[in-house]
Amino acid sequence: MEKYQPPYTITNQMLSYVASISEKIGRITLISNMEKKPHLRKNNRIKSIHSSLRIEDNSLTLNQVRDVINGKIVLGEQREIQEVKNAYCAYGKIAEINPYSIRDLKKYHGIMTKYLEEQSGDFRRGEEGVFHGDECIFMAPPAQYVPQLMEELFAWMKEVAREIHPLILSSIFHYEFVFIHPFSDGNGRMARLWHTTILYRWKPIFEYIPIESQIEKFQDDYYEAIAKCHVAGESTLFIEFMLAQVDKILDEITVQVDEDNEQLTEYIKKLLGVMEYDVPYTSNTLMEKLGLKSREGFRKNYLRPALDLQMIEMTIPDKPNSRNQRYRKV
Repeated sequence: MEKYQPPYTITNQMLSYVASISEKIGRITLISNMEKKPHLRKNNRIKSIHSSLRIEDNSLTLNQVRDVINGKIVLGEQREIQEVKNAYCAYGKIAEINPYSIRDLKKYHGIMTKYLEEQSGDFRRGEEGVFHGDECIFMAPPAQYVPQLMEELFAWMKEVAREIHPLILSSIFHYEFVFIHPFSDGNGRMARLWHTTILYRWKPIFEYIPIESQIEKFQDDYYEAIAKCHVAGESTLFIEFMLAQVDKILDEITVQVDEDNEQLTEYIKKLLGVMEYDVPYTSNTLMEKLGLKSREGFRKNYLRPALDLQMIEMTIPDKPNSRNQRYRKV
């Protein structure tokens, strides 16, 4: 039996992107300690979830997604709200996922589609097509072949994991996964989650880089690249497309980190330093902890800048001047 080998060609363009991405990751890692920037980590995680679901026609806004994640009441379709909850749970486990395990793939598909799909956590048993809007891009392989195709794909990944650069390997997997279309629903969400997970194994900072938001910006190009690869019978064009998107999003992250470093004043650092996560504080309590007497100075130098940067949040955002207002570190 011939050994499974996904068809693709390594191009000079790919190698150029790999070099550029590696350099940018090195710079971001040097100037940014994400462990000390929980607000950036959380905001980027929310962007990832919002964009990945948006690609699948979830209509919730970024702020609504943030509210769902923060446990607030959101007016919207229950299915869409559940999709957010499921995705947040799945993305929160990236560090625990073994991207080379089919068992983990099924497990996290079960998490991603919990309460939403009858075949949650199981490969599809019916025939499926890949659609962009009302247009059928292609018909997926027959359901009877899915288990074998997935076994071959994962066996190939394990075999070449040390030979093929993770940036290229993750893109190949992404395309092959979409082509096989192993689940009845949630394939796009799982492909993007797994892409990020493979990159996380290479550089942990990818856990907080919202590649999905970049894909959403070029969603038509994303589907076009997939369609062209189906016609060509290989994933070369899709690999180049994905590498280009990773390269672009890193430019945004670099700017984000630079701005954060500039905006994170000593006042804000002191405020964050006296606050525990998820503990609500009154203005008076925070002023007391900081040893401040001037309420106006506290609001101008500490409170307002931290709220603007979304490093803290109000417990009653609809009534900013409420006597019961509290502030939480996020």
